[in-house]
Amino acid sequence: MPELRDLYQELIIDHGRRPRNYGVLADANHQAEGFNPLCGDRIRLFVKTREGVIEDVHFEGTGCAISTASASLMSEALKGRTEAEARALFDGFHALVTGHEGAAGAGPPLGKLEVLAGVAEFPARVKCATLAWHTLVAALHDQHTPVTTERDEQPGTEPAATGRTADG
Repeated sequence: MPELRDLYQELIIDHGRRPRNYGVLADANHQAEGFNPLCGDRIRLFVKTREGVIEDVHFEGTGCAISTASASLMSEALKGRTEAEARALFDGFHALVTGHEGAAGAGPPLGKLEVLAGVAEFPARVKCATLAWHTLVAALHDQHTPVTTERDEQPGTEPAATGRTADG
């Protein structure tokens, strides 16, 4: 398996250095901001939907390689999916990077997103990997309060409603 791990690391580095769909999406009809104080990651996410289908996703910001790669891979994976499919993909991805794959059930295949599975071995990096995803949920809910990976809400609180995420 060392060869597979090396391939995964190369893909993460590639997306971290040359992120896809980076930049402002002028005709976005949803957007949100996210911040990970632990690592300093900041993201602004732009989403264009039409009739419940995600047509395009772009992002801008600064972050570590994992945060940037996750946003880049996410932006590729979401195009053409419904908002419900995007949420199912989020749930599967979140289960993968938190080490709870069985909890995701029979969700959609994760494809290239599986390269971030190793994040589960480093709990502090889960927040880096999921920041873009939580920001996506906020954008789709037209939440204008920036999302943060730090939390002070009660367990079970919906991140999009509080402006905070439930990781870590």
